[in-house]
Amino acid sequence: MDPIGTQTGIVKVDVIPKWNETEIPKYSVTDIKKTSRFPWRPDLNRKIALWEGDITTLDCVGMVHPTNESLNEPSPLTEKIHKLAGPDLRQEVKTKVRGCRTGEAKLTKGYQLPARFVIHTVGPRYNIKYKTAAESALYNCYRNVLMLAKEQQIYSLSMCAINSVKRGYPPEEAAHIAIRTIRRFLEKHGKSFECIVLVNMGINEDIYQDLLPLYFPRNTIEEQWAIDLLPENVGNQDGEPVIAERQIRIMGTIGGSMENGEDSDGEEAEEKWEEELSKMHVGQHAFTNMEADPDRIKKQRGNKAATPLESEIDLRRRYERLLRRARTEDLSDIAAHRCIYQTGTDIFGRPIVIFVARNFPASIIDLDKALLYFIHVLDPIVNQDYVAVYFHTLSTGDNQPELSWLKDVYHAVDNRYRKNLKSFYIVHPTVWSRLVTWYFTTFTASPIKDKVHNVTGVHYLYHSIHPDQLDIPPFVLDHDLQVNGPNYYSADGDSETPDGL
Repeated sequence: MDPIGTQTGIVKVDVIPKWNETEIPKYSVTDIKKTSRFPWRPDLNRKIALWEGDITTLDCVGMVHPTNESLNEPSPLTEKIHKLAGPDLRQEVKTKVRGCRTGEAKLTKGYQLPARFVIHTVGPRYNIKYKTAAESALYNCYRNVLMLAKEQQIYSLSMCAINSVKRGYPPEEAAHIAIRTIRRFLEKHGKSFECIVLVNMGINEDIYQDLLPLYFPRNTIEEQWAIDLLPENVGNQDGEPVIAERQIRIMGTIGGSMENGEDSDGEEAEEKWEEELSKMHVGQHAFTNMEADPDRIKKQRGNKAATPLESEIDLRRRYERLLRRARTEDLSDIAAHRCIYQTGTDIFGRPIVIFVARNFPASIIDLDKALLYFIHVLDPIVNQDYVAVYFHTLSTGDNQPELSWLKDVYHAVDNRYRKNLKSFYIVHPTVWSRLVTWYFTTFTASPIKDKVHNVTGVHYLYHSIHPDQLDIPPFVLDHDLQVNGPNYYSADGDSETPDGL
């Protein structure tokens, strides 16, 4: 990739394969013909491309720039766009555009960028209290970008994901809104575009690859395969989010005041954004029938839990997609590390899964593939009661993944993993691992908190697991021998039982 600030390495949009030219997997579908809400449209597939790379190198007529309300978000993409475009872009933003509110789209010239125009837009911050508002705002981002491109005769457009990790929008939910909005727009205004390039910028790039076949099937077989995987709610005829009892849409714009150069970034601005949403009422620049206060809903429902972020159906569909990938992708490189594997059974006949921390190179391994291999190993086991043993032995910081990844794994798997896990033993814990375990099981994984047991020696496992049922790495046994000594048990055969085992 070329250094920031150069104009070499420009990618011609004509050389990027269109969606209809990509390889189609072999699907197994029944002979039953169902009516698809997104039927096969070869003419639309020729206008879509999926490409991974640097969006600033594409020579599309227009490129989309997700940013903040001041159009100067301190992000690598914004900084690179301004550096490549030159000072004229910053000047136009400052003197002519003067900000962009959430859900809006604003046009500037591209100046020294390969793209002739830049369409700036501001995605919403995500808050479960205002989920429907965020959905509507994100839809408006895509819709307004496409409408502006159509009006300005921008016939080729490069577009990266408008949602951002910084603003907290769940990537898969956002991808559904993005792809279906583009599909519906092309159904009505397809003649306005030659190509829309969906650019993967190295974050969650597999999501678009997985979801595009649902909305842009490449033949009738893929169309039939996709029908049952589509969410029940795919919006109205424009792809706009619709709720049966209360249609929620943005009538105007959302966002904090741009007076005196105020920016919506930061905790103070985020509070202002949420406050502004909560005060909106029916009328211009407002939401119609704003989602009710969650506390009031909870009270009306007899103190039942609030509606989950995702329905069980959506969670199951996501897991089934991961499971299909786990069964078809080559995961031999992950298996070679032998960081997770099944061994024997405990004294109650429950299968045992082993995790070896030192064998897990978290800093260099492909964590997406690691999740797939995790599912590959555990899916056949978790339909029944099972136990897990985690050897923290001699592991270092390089073996410990980010806590955010552990949360993603926990929420990616279905409820069987949590329900049927009977015991999770952490062998040779450290102060750090105890602290992380406490934090994780208190704030994220509370249903398994009482199932987690820290044990300081391998011999404590033998209360419920016979030694010949455990395939333990030699370095673990050697370390255990050094730490605990050869005399594991007292003369009467008893030993201290830690953590209430």
